[in-house]
Amino acid sequence: MTQPGSRAAEVDALLPQTQCTRCGFDGCRPYAEAIVSGAAQINQCPPGGARTIAALAQLLGREPLPLNPANGCEQPERVALIDEPRCIGCAKCLPACPVDAIVGAKRHMHTIVAELCNGCELCLAPCPVDCIRMVERPAGSPLPPAAADNRQRYELHNARAARRAAERNALLADRKGLAR
Repeated sequence: MTQPGSRAAEVDALLPQTQCTRCGFDGCRPYAEAIVSGAAQINQCPPGGARTIAALAQLLGREPLPLNPANGCEQPERVALIDEPRCIGCAKCLPACPVDAIVGAKRHMHTIVAELCNGCELCLAPCPVDCIRMVERPAGSPLPPAAADNRQRYELHNARAARRAAERNALLADRKGLAR
């Protein structure tokens, strides 16, 4: 018998690893765990679309379902594009990108590395000047990142964010100790 954790890993391996949250969960792994536990249906991943739904149905021995329109619709491969002259360098898009496909520094223009962009759209909301938009991945451009590459970049992104938070907390604790 397959263990629930390994079944969730099997489900997770079929997901596109965009970490877009359109499924209603905080990323692909939480969605995979919800599918396995019965808390979510297999049809909530717009980036994966019908192909992913069919693969999940086959893996889990379920009937394929149409993509739930409440989660979005299938679209052609898209990438984020920054209107660079309008970018004010606020850096709010940087932590939002789960695969670190945005390059730039505070008070400097940012740009998207299209080869790394997974089309998750998470950079759109934090931009205060709406200088980021989604465009169809141009014909002839490099293929979108593989799910395994997205997963690895997401894990590295999270590890770096956790390390920075721990360093910041240690610094604040040290400052509190010095203030006494």
